[in-house]
Amino acid sequence: MTPAARISAAVEVLADIDARRRPATDALKDWGLSHRFAGSKDRAAIASLVYDALRRKASAAWIMGETTPRAVVLGMLKLQRGLDLDAIAALCSGERFAPEPLTAGERARLKGGDLSDAPTHVAGDFPDWIEPSLGRLFGDDLVPEMQALTTRAPLDLRVNTLKVSSREEAHDALPHLNAVETPLSPLGLRIAPGEDGRGPAVQSEPEFLKGWIEIQDEGSQLVALLSGVRPGEQVVDLCAGGGGKTLALAAQMENHGQIYATDNDARRLAPIHDRLARAGVRNVQVRTPRAKADAVTDLDGKIDCVLVDAPCTGIGTWRRNPDAKWRLRPGSLEVRRNEQAAVLDRAARLVKPDGRIVYITCSILPEENDDALAAFMENHAGFKPVPLDRALEETQLGHLKNIVRPTAHGLQLTPHKTGTDGFYVAILVRNP
Repeated sequence: MTPAARISAAVEVLADIDARRRPATDALKDWGLSHRFAGSKDRAAIASLVYDALRRKASAAWIMGETTPRAVVLGMLKLQRGLDLDAIAALCSGERFAPEPLTAGERARLKGGDLSDAPTHVAGDFPDWIEPSLGRLFGDDLVPEMQALTTRAPLDLRVNTLKVSSREEAHDALPHLNAVETPLSPLGLRIAPGEDGRGPAVQSEPEFLKGWIEIQDEGSQLVALLSGVRPGEQVVDLCAGGGGKTLALAAQMENHGQIYATDNDARRLAPIHDRLARAGVRNVQVRTPRAKADAVTDLDGKIDCVLVDAPCTGIGTWRRNPDAKWRLRPGSLEVRRNEQAAVLDRAARLVKPDGRIVYITCSILPEENDDALAAFMENHAGFKPVPLDRALEETQLGHLKNIVRPTAHGLQLTPHKTGTDGFYVAILVRNP
């Protein structure tokens, strides 16, 4: 397929997403099934165009003066891809499979359109209804913070110290990936996204199959390190899901002590068993709930650290899931807040005196972060937050002090400040 034909295909996929109100992955899959002549490189390029258009949907529509899929793609080519008017016009020739030629109005918009007078939610490309919440956290930094969430995310790897002695050893074994060391996590390697937005097929690398590396955003690595888990402790990963943070905790504990990994949704735990085996983890018990029965009741009051990787809106991952931002609704935030309150209540019963809850979200909304913990502490007077300086010092992450965004009860990582996904973490200690 020609570059112009790929643009036509991206417009078609975006129209399907708008008409049927469904995830981009589903629309792209259906397009590929109905256009089997398109090769893997074509499909990847089309997906990249679609996701870039979704990243800049509001701002692209603003400079074009309309919200049609065609307008959004054209505006994205200017804003996200940096193409000038002549380059875009050359792609829109109207020839075989190419988009129709630019109209006079489109030419004027592409030549002179900018975001200087755009509302904040347009300049930052996010739903307008969350602007008050984001403003509470970011203040004058709101637009640059949200614009950072429109960029493509790199592919980050965590070096598994249960299998390899150092980050340098893993790095030297993978020279063809052109990875660099992550700037903040002492365990991370980073691979920049390719022109099509994709990274290499790391899962097929021998080092991955041997358990030397795991795919994990640097922010996720940092919040796991901030848990401060130590060898010999008793730990519960209460929302373990596929086990990404469970694996990181096991390596920090050097396979000594015990981690109990569980999740309310048993289906989410399915991948964890193979991942544990590949990583050489021996100190994890997977507790699968049966008929939604609590799988860790016998551990109440006995646990040193409960990790709560709480269900949330996932706003902090919009670099990777740009279509999710336009499907977010106020009702979904309320659902997540109720789920967060429930999982925090459950965590409180597990923690022993002097034990701690490590509360994590991949959200940047105060309602899901500081507000959730404030409500929890109001109902659980025996818990108090660990000061930021102390948490960073105890986990040897003091270099983060002037980079992270401190909050009332924890800290916030963001693409703009730390180059990571938008993770929040706070540590609550139970009084003796």
